[in-house]
Amino acid sequence: MTNFFTEKTIKGPVIGLDEVGRGPLAGPVVSCGCLFNSYESLPSNIQIKDSKKHTPKQRKKLFSLFKKLQKDKILEFHLGFASVKEIDELNILEATKLSMKRVIDKFNKPHVSIIIDGNFSLNYKNINERSIIGGDKLSISIAASSIIAKVHRDRLMSYYDNKFSEYGWKNNSGYGTKQHINAILQSGVTIHHRKSFEPIKSLSEKN
Repeated sequence: MTNFFTEKTIKGPVIGLDEVGRGPLAGPVVSCGCLFNSYESLPSNIQIKDSKKHTPKQRKKLFSLFKKLQKDKILEFHLGFASVKEIDELNILEATKLSMKRVIDKFNKPHVSIIIDGNFSLNYKNINERSIIGGDKLSISIAASSIIAKVHRDRLMSYYDNKFSEYGWKNNSGYGTKQHINAILQSGVTIHHRKSFEPIKSLSEKN
């Protein structure tokens, strides 16, 4: 069950971190961090789960709630991005870490701890950290971060779709669907495609 149990076991403010976009063939990786100033202020009827367990409509509704909580100073959240160029130069894991470090820097809080969804460490600025496999199913801070990052990244890919509609990014968010692969084969790659990802890498090597 998603709750604040993990956050409550850590002294001081806790940022929950998650990312969206490690798997797609196109677009940046987007990370988000959520810091709840109160663990008792969420409406009891609100269910916050891993972003993949919510419909797009549910995610948008929750995103509106998070924006209200931010306005009311109950929640602070920030986003961090790593570009396609950085993904290709660093690899997707290192680019993900970079996007998360950019999130942490935006909080500007000296004595903060972080909890990360995944099995990797950031080892950043001597910050106390804890990695949790499946953290988006356990921690509300991490789950909220996954939802906010997902809403932002989907909006960004929909914006890119306006210019590159044949790839279907409005519906597939840059993932390698049949439509997307076929469009790459027919129309080639764009500035938003990850050249280090297959099948783009092999196609680029042939040309």
